[in-house]
Amino acid sequence: MSWLRASEGGATLTLHIQPGARKTEVAGPHGDALKIRLAAPPVDGKANAALIEFVATALGLGRAQVELKSGHTSRRKVLAVSGATPEIIRSRLSPG
Repeated sequence: MSWLRASEGGATLTLHIQPGARKTEVAGPHGDALKIRLAAPPVDGKANAALIEFVATALGLGRAQVELKSGHTSRRKVLAVSGATPEIIRSRLSPG
C-alpha cells in the first residue's frame, strides 16, 4: 500500500481529503493515497482538525500522536502517526 509507510516509532500516511462530505469515513484508495471523506468544511482549519480527530479516534490514539506534516491547505495531506504499527493502521483504516 503506497499510502502507508513505516517510520521510526510509527508510520506516515498519504491521504486525499474530500471536505464537506455527507459523513466522515474512509472511502478507499485514491491513486497512491487513501481517500477520506470529511463532514467538516474546508474553512479555518476545521477539516484539518476533523481529520486529525478522525484518524486518532480510529487508531485508538491521542490527538497529539497524529501530526499533519504537509498539505495544510491542500486536499493531499501527509500525516505522521506515532504509537501505532503499519499493520494496525492498515486494519483500522480499511474502507467500510
